[in-house]
Amino acid sequence: MKILFVAAEVAPLAKVGGMGDVVGTLPKLLRKFGHDVRIFMPYYGFLGQMLDIPEKPEWWGNAMFQEFAVYRSTLPKSDVPLYLFGHPTFDAHRIYYGEDEDWRFTFFANGAAEFAWNYWKPDIVHCNDWHTGMIPVWMRDTPDIQTVFTIHNIAYQGPWRWKLDQITWCPWFMQGHNTMAAAVQFADRVTTVSPTYAQQIQTPAYGEQIDGLMSFVSDKLRGILNGIDMDSYNPETDRYIVENFTAETLDQRVENKIALQEELGLQINPDAFLIGMVSRLVEQKGIDLLLQVMDRFLAYSDAQFVLLGTGDRYYETQMWHIAARYPGRASVQILYNDGLSRRIYAGSDVFLMPSRFEPCGIAQMLAMRYGALPIVRRTGGLVDTVSHHDPMGEAGTGFCFDRYEPLDLFTCITRAWESYRYKDHWRSLQKRAMAQNFSWDNSAWDYIRMYKEMLGLDPEALLPEEHAVKGKVSSIAPSPAIAAVTPV
Repeated sequence: MKILFVAAEVAPLAKVGGMGDVVGTLPKLLRKFGHDVRIFMPYYGFLGQMLDIPEKPEWWGNAMFQEFAVYRSTLPKSDVPLYLFGHPTFDAHRIYYGEDEDWRFTFFANGAAEFAWNYWKPDIVHCNDWHTGMIPVWMRDTPDIQTVFTIHNIAYQGPWRWKLDQITWCPWFMQGHNTMAAAVQFADRVTTVSPTYAQQIQTPAYGEQIDGLMSFVSDKLRGILNGIDMDSYNPETDRYIVENFTAETLDQRVENKIALQEELGLQINPDAFLIGMVSRLVEQKGIDLLLQVMDRFLAYSDAQFVLLGTGDRYYETQMWHIAARYPGRASVQILYNDGLSRRIYAGSDVFLMPSRFEPCGIAQMLAMRYGALPIVRRTGGLVDTVSHHDPMGEAGTGFCFDRYEPLDLFTCITRAWESYRYKDHWRSLQKRAMAQNFSWDNSAWDYIRMYKEMLGLDPEALLPEEHAVKGKVSSIAPSPAIAAVTPV
């Protein structure tokens, strides 16, 4: 199969959210499994410092009364062809924001369509989020090119129809009040990044005003869970942590805790209950809930708290205030640092993710990989990846709460703190968490099955035995009922 991924983000070149991880990893696996997979992304101004890009374009095209160039390179550490959409509007050293954002990404999507029509014709164009949402509309009259539209975050839906009419070509048959709504209607398949999120976006609580539309297209809606790079994020070989360890050598893990305490100016105490958090400081991530809870929890316990991330200035300031009130017990690092994030995963006892909503979430999977037990709200992909600790049944991989309420979060943190005192049970819980398989291989086979269905091929042909079954591709029913998931 010939598949063209089109996206605004591709890790490790340009990454803001989970979309970058998906587009930076999934094509490599699909190509390894024998498919001709290529990526089309904007030529951001900073990419010249990260890639070997030829001076001469591979192809020239025209769209929206503008000429653009397409340069060919290769995704780092892979053999995946990477096509860069070159135009002065992307010369700035930024990915998002700016008054021209609607125009520049609509132009980018138009350029990708022209590329697929006139230069390299794929069987499937895999579009990602609203930035590429017009492609399924334009491909409607090209029956030999199928389209997949993946929703990474339904809260961002792109420009309104009236604005699209002003800046680009909107066919007479186009329906939908914004870019994402149009994409959902015209794509051959619509996917989300976890099965639970695919259910939730069919309800008013999570559907961001298009829940009715999502229910209407439920027959083509799929929820496929994201994965993580199990080789890169491996506590046995990770060069960014002080002491490597495995599930069988968890005694060595305490050295990472002590090193993290030293690095961040916390009191050196290997027995302290250390809470870690790596997150964008935005409302989606439950920061407003955390601010109502963490101060009191630190006041009435001997716990320590570490936060790494950036975001809204108000949240940054409030977190600094907490660190100032608890010197030696709380550390807030307002920055992005991949190495430090890995040391937090490896050194924390628990990992906090009290999200208001979470399409998939990657951090909770990384935390479990390193033996930090997640404390999560049961929403979106957190439902699909973390099971609640049951000490009597010796089951579960973390600590979960349902309602988006301060008391529920406080109770959940307290329960984890009390469980931490029972070291043997805690060790068993860590081993169960570290044994979870969140490999991208599982998701890749689910995507392959879906692609084959779209092209009329046998979806089970040539699949490994363990994947030649129904698998995790979820054909979401239109019913809005969601078991054990409480709306905000």
